[in-house]
Amino acid sequence: MKVAVHCIDHPDAIDIRLAHYDEHKAYLAAGKMRTIISGPLLAADGATMIGSLFVFEASGVAEVEAFNAADPFNRSGVWAEISIKQFNLRVDNRE
Repeated sequence: MKVAVHCIDHPDAIDIRLAHYDEHKAYLAAGKMRTIISGPLLAADGATMIGSLFVFEASGVAEVEAFNAADPFNRSGVWAEISIKQFNLRVDNRE
């Protein structure tokens, strides 16, 4: 099953985000779930990171919830809002 994770940072969390960025990337790379896509959400300026978006292949939502709970960004308090939902991939135009 595919699971989408949409996270919005706390206001002014950019310094915490940057301090844990390498640890967060290493955590994702070492994860047992397959990451289909992931990356930061950006502010209107197109550069400032304000959140995160992931789509995982997982056995269920509970597996993704546990994985997300242990993410360095979550443990360090970067994210103010987290939404985790099943995702039905209908169109994929990646080459």
